[in-house]
Amino acid sequence: MPRKEQGWVTFQTSEEERKILEEFCQHSQRTKTEILRELVRGLHKQSEQTKSQISQQTPQQQVEIQTSEVEIIAPKKPLKVSSRNILKGVVKQVTKGTVNSEVTLEIVHKVELTSIISKVSAEELGLVEGAEAYAVIKSNDIVIAKD
Repeated sequence: MPRKEQGWVTFQTSEEERKILEEFCQHSQRTKTEILRELVRGLHKQSEQTKSQISQQTPQQQVEIQTSEVEIIAPKKPLKVSSRNILKGVVKQVTKGTVNSEVTLEIVHKVELTSIISKVSAEELGLVEGAEAYAVIKSNDIVIAKD
């Protein structure tokens, strides 16, 4: 069993990521270990270059460089969720309150869903009229009633 103190790193990958790595190894005729070491060394080199650039910049420029470096090193990946009831729609209306925002999505013609989310979340997601968004529905219980 690999041990951390021996320098081992173990991580999970998706089947797609595994295939990409294996194809790259086959194409370049290098092992997975060699490829991963090269990637880590590249991150270190990139980090050292960034530190050098930052020391020569104004505080405003430093923030811009640090932000761009984070995006280069750790690009955003699509969010994966366990919910299976995901409906794509278009934002029809956003009503901002002091704490919460009411967001209405049009799923299909004349079919709308409204959700109340935090104002900060609505802003971070960039929810404005006409933007595409998803309604992710998670329910533990649905009750049906009749008069």
